[in-house]
Amino acid sequence: MIEPDAADRLILDESAAAREGVDDVVVIGDETGALTLALAADEGVRVRTHQDSVSAERALRRAAAAAGTQDRVTSLPLGRDLVADARVVLVRLPRAHAALADIAAVIAANASAQAVVFAGGRVKHMSLGMNDILRGRFETLDITHARQKSRVLVARRPRGGAAPAPVCETQRLPRLTAPVTVCAFGGAFAGASLDIGTRLLLEHLPDAVPTDARAIDLACGTGLVATWLALRDPTLRVLATDQSAIAAASARATAAANGVSARVEVVRDDALSLQPDASAAFIALNPPFHDGAAVDESLAHHLFVDVARVLASGGELWCVWNSHLRYRPALERLVGPTRQVARNAKFTVTASVPR
Repeated sequence: MIEPDAADRLILDESAAAREGVDDVVVIGDETGALTLALAADEGVRVRTHQDSVSAERALRRAAAAAGTQDRVTSLPLGRDLVADARVVLVRLPRAHAALADIAAVIAANASAQAVVFAGGRVKHMSLGMNDILRGRFETLDITHARQKSRVLVARRPRGGAAPAPVCETQRLPRLTAPVTVCAFGGAFAGASLDIGTRLLLEHLPDAVPTDARAIDLACGTGLVATWLALRDPTLRVLATDQSAIAAASARATAAANGVSARVEVVRDDALSLQPDASAAFIALNPPFHDGAAVDESLAHHLFVDVARVLASGGELWCVWNSHLRYRPALERLVGPTRQVARNAKFTVTASVPR
């Protein structure tokens, strides 16, 4: 069983009295699954849980099955069904204030009027702005003493909730004449803006992409590249895929805002695990390299391995990456021959073909 960390333990201890006699607890943001598994170990408790990462969700499912508690754990999207009539909600605080705002809004709109929320995390990742967000959705907010560098915010009596709505902004994208609307739910990478790495990639993507198979926007974020591809070529079908529920929801909103939903399919997936071998002629990728606050180059390597499997013979991976990460040897090893297409002070664009 995955062991709770200091913040998990504090959340469990602070919520113990509120959980007495409660057989249905909601957990949000428990990316390790430790909070959920600890609660489900009690035979009288059922847990509704939401994790942004689909890989975390799958890992929790496996861990719950191994513990024999799979019937007590239900994974749900961030929405009404997750928190409807909930009396106790445990939250691992997200780093992005906008993500916390969406969570608080959903709880306030759908939980019991007597709901108590225990939102905790490491003190170094918490800020006064988080207090303000919760105060905006709940009548009272108490702050626990710190323990082992962790703290819990306790919010009671929800008020004024709402369904999360994306922030949408108009952006001018390279090589398109008309502006594009980019939509982002709270916590999406780069929000509704155009990050400079993606800009460089769009400036250099090939003029024509094969249309005999779907193009793929891997680690799609807000779906900006997928939408750009679909707008450039009205015959092209694009798959946008990301492990993040926030990203997938944002990508769907971006495609819809630009009228290309019929040709842009959005899938929440761990890399390309749902895609058959040799099924794509073109893949675009701006790979993530952070796991929390830590730089983790293996996140991109995991994606490169799946790219090599899914690319058809003669297909290409177009990738943009922070130049200091020096991904080219990994691309050569894991995908195939790789050439540099463009480079500026911060980013490198490469094109790779499978062996």
